[in-house]
Amino acid sequence: MAVAELNGALIVNEASFFAESRRAFGFHTATGDTIDTWVDCLSYLRDDENMTKFRLQPDEVLEIVITDSAALRSRLPDLVDEIAFCVGGINERYEDYGEKPALELVLR
Repeated sequence: MAVAELNGALIVNEASFFAESRRAFGFHTATGDTIDTWVDCLSYLRDDENMTKFRLQPDEVLEIVITDSAALRSRLPDLVDEIAFCVGGINERYEDYGEKPALELVLR
């Protein structure tokens, strides 16, 4: 299983979330720092788009691990909720295309 780890201790605002996401997922620096771009980049994990450093096989799942998630939730509860919502939406997008869900969110 592929794993992308976001260090929740380093995420103190939206800007640091996107910086940590660029590091963990290998997003290109040219991608915009918006949640829509985050969703778009993680919606092509099984395609040749190279929007992340990950290229998943048809049955493979990318585990997104957020460490120090309790502290992150106390600082930015809306962000944690939005990440979970987006992961669910991305998985629905995969299912709409007849594929298995590609993401699993793990809060540690």
